[in-house]
Amino acid sequence: MKMDASAKLSAREAGAQAGGSDARVSITDIDAALIARMQEDLTRASVSQMQGLLTRAEPYTLGKGDVLQVTVWDHPELAQAQGPGGQTTTRPSDPVPGFVIDQDGNLDFPYVGSIHVAGLRPEQVQRQLAVALTKVFIKPQVTVRVASFRARQIYVDGEVRTPGTLPLNDIPMTLYDAVNRAGGFAPTADQSRMMLVRGGHSYPLDLTGMLGKGFNPAKIVLKDGDLLRVVAREENGVFVMGEVNKPVTAVPMRSGRLTLSDAIAQAGSLNNATADASEVYVIRDSMSPAPQVFHLDAKSPVSMILANQFELNPRDVVYVDGNGLVRLSRVLNLLLPAVNAALTGAVVAK
Repeated sequence: MKMDASAKLSAREAGAQAGGSDARVSITDIDAALIARMQEDLTRASVSQMQGLLTRAEPYTLGKGDVLQVTVWDHPELAQAQGPGGQTTTRPSDPVPGFVIDQDGNLDFPYVGSIHVAGLRPEQVQRQLAVALTKVFIKPQVTVRVASFRARQIYVDGEVRTPGTLPLNDIPMTLYDAVNRAGGFAPTADQSRMMLVRGGHSYPLDLTGMLGKGFNPAKIVLKDGDLLRVVAREENGVFVMGEVNKPVTAVPMRSGRLTLSDAIAQAGSLNNATADASEVYVIRDSMSPAPQVFHLDAKSPVSMILANQFELNPRDVVYVDGNGLVRLSRVLNLLLPAVNAALTGAVVAK
């Protein structure tokens, strides 16, 4: 029962019909042109996604909950209004001496009253207070600084060492800064498939790809309310099955990359006794209405070069078909019980 090349080719071209529809699944051979085209599409998509995240860093503006330290020189009595000096805080939630901007965005200051400061920069508040205090003092000298940044924050979740909330201050926080302030990547992190959620939209981030293309991730400045999620490599595994020595869920490397050769290596390579090296398949988007199937002839001398360049996507399925002897053995295993039963019946009849 040896399947010839023409039969295999017709089987590939026939594809598969699902749910009674006429849609057929085409099988694409993996070659250098296909890999070049896929890499070009990936580069184009990543550049388009990053363009929406490239924003210029803006000066910090005050918001609700920020704590200001206001000093009016030569008037130490005003310092008592912002609480006892020299108080040390041991936790971010501990109160900080100073003037707190209330939930309406207003600041209450002695001899001035309530002024709206939300959305202003500290130096703008400083000028407003100096002008207002001229009604009470002669040429007052005022200094305003932020004692505690509480109005703006981002969230870092997933495979970092210390996930949680990070406050934004007057120094712009870049993608690198956020990861470093969260303790750095955990050993299980997939650096090539991070997710930034901003304004109800999700932006995939490929840190490994950025560095490979010469793009500086520090150009991505995070904004108030951003959520940065670093997924685990186990979530982006690839299923390797068929005639391999150890069927396994292949996990991406620490860089997040996983090629076809890496996946086969994690599965213990092809089974020399049962595998047909010319029938290696990659099934992509198997649950979607338009799945893709790629075929690699691993008997070709350049096949390992192609396999080392063909990058897999999360949840891909790598399948290695069996050779002709395996097919014959499986057919015989199905037929022999019936043959043995017939022989046993004939012997009993005699």
